[in-house]
Amino acid sequence: MTANPLDDPFYYLNNFMQVLDWLEHRYGDVLSVEEQRFIADFNDLSRESRALLVRMVMRKGIHFRRSKLHYAEIGDIASAAEPLVALGWLDEQLPLSVEALFEVLLKAEIVECLGSAIVQPKGKKAEWLPALIEHFPETRSFDQWCPSLNDRLFSLTIMDLCDRLRLMFFGNLYQDWSEFVLADLGIFTYEKVEFCSDSRGLRSREDVDACLFLHQCQQHFEAGEAVVGIVEQINGLTLSNPWLQRRREKLLFQIAQHCERLADFSTALALYRQCAYPGARQRLIRVLERCEEYELALELATQAEQSPQSAAEHQQVLRILPRLRRKLGGPPVKRASAREMLRLELQLPRTDPVMSVEYYVQAHLAEDSAPVHYVENSLVNSLFGLLCWPAIFAPLPGAFFHPFQRGPADLLNEDFHERRVDLFQACLAELDDGRYQQTIRKRYVEKWGVQSPFVFWNVLNDELLEQALDCLPAEHLKHWFNRLLLDIRANRAGMPDLIQFWPQKKTYRMIEVKGPGDRLQDNQLRWLEFCHEHHMPIAVCYVQWAEQGA
Repeated sequence: MTANPLDDPFYYLNNFMQVLDWLEHRYGDVLSVEEQRFIADFNDLSRESRALLVRMVMRKGIHFRRSKLHYAEIGDIASAAEPLVALGWLDEQLPLSVEALFEVLLKAEIVECLGSAIVQPKGKKAEWLPALIEHFPETRSFDQWCPSLNDRLFSLTIMDLCDRLRLMFFGNLYQDWSEFVLADLGIFTYEKVEFCSDSRGLRSREDVDACLFLHQCQQHFEAGEAVVGIVEQINGLTLSNPWLQRRREKLLFQIAQHCERLADFSTALALYRQCAYPGARQRLIRVLERCEEYELALELATQAEQSPQSAAEHQQVLRILPRLRRKLGGPPVKRASAREMLRLELQLPRTDPVMSVEYYVQAHLAEDSAPVHYVENSLVNSLFGLLCWPAIFAPLPGAFFHPFQRGPADLLNEDFHERRVDLFQACLAELDDGRYQQTIRKRYVEKWGVQSPFVFWNVLNDELLEQALDCLPAEHLKHWFNRLLLDIRANRAGMPDLIQFWPQKKTYRMIEVKGPGDRLQDNQLRWLEFCHEHHMPIAVCYVQWAEQGA
């Protein structure tokens, strides 16, 4: 039996050192002098000192009281901390504002150290802070604030450096060191991908600095700072990395949406015009219309109709064009009537208000010979993910940067399919000769639980898989899978809620469920239209609640 990595009390230190080794091996030319010196000095420390530093780095905040640090494997905290203080990685004399001090003191300790300024000592701790900030505007060291506590405060000075290392390893700052623990516990399992020499998200020191800069801009935006200054900073950034360029476009798109919601249309228009992020042109047309710039909106909408960026944009444009032409004095254009859908009308008693309408319909329609599953987007995506696993996890440059990726970094890029077209063709070819069933069954067993951007392990089970493979024609699967590849962002959602199988007849029916007052969303309408176009059995079920006792 393989030993559990968590059985080693220094498991967290081993994980951190694995990151440092990875960075030295793969990012040696990107590491700054300061980062290289940190790694060298860190490796020269005793195990206990390294472990203490990592414990602090992995905890929240940067201030740690000696009396609150208890780690059996480290032993004497003061001895372990001494070399870290000598290196300047921990600071015992860091000037603290009263607000920072407030976070590391208990209520009784605040009274003991700052009691002279507390008007209501029996009040709640949080209520004291505003008055304390006003009364103590200066900064002092912990010892100066609290000479009577007989304690020490260690303040991390290298958290920014460690965040940079984490950024280089993960390619982002939303993943943290807990990824290792979750993997060690078996909670998350990731596909093992061979990393080629070009598989780095951040290719140069300039990329690292630019990524950190974009992260800071995102934080300033989310904190509510003025968008004009943030946009100026973002636009002043020179990028040669396509991956970072896409991040910048996404941030600009988010800021434009924010301005649009606030009716700051001039800023929104300027941002949408310069933004290449998917959906920006569609939003630009809508804002031009709201600003009564009908001619410009019509011109852009006409271009979009002739060369749509996606099915979603085309759907929106077809809805907008008649309205714009009418506002410019053109003749009324009759909108194409929606395709007639097979309708199911149900009136059901609502015995449990917590249960969703989909589960009511599932229970009502299910029979022993015709089981119904609540799958929504999970089934088609899962079958696609299992069949096309080698293409999705192909080790292409710019796709995988570290061992904790759920899927390729370029999954939602416009050229995702194009870069792997031969690989996807090879996978989909199995639908033509029948091999796909054995392949999907085999991968279902071999890859069980491995993280994937398509496979819903929490929904997929043996029964559902076998019924799907028996009842869903390969031709239909191929149509669905090709549609997914046309626009993964838009098309992996909006699929019908339920699927009903008739295993003896090897047939099926998909069912979109709508409760009282609910209506079909755009992505659902596109999927319904697609299914009708390819003669796939589908229905829309409209539910009304029966009055209790009627």
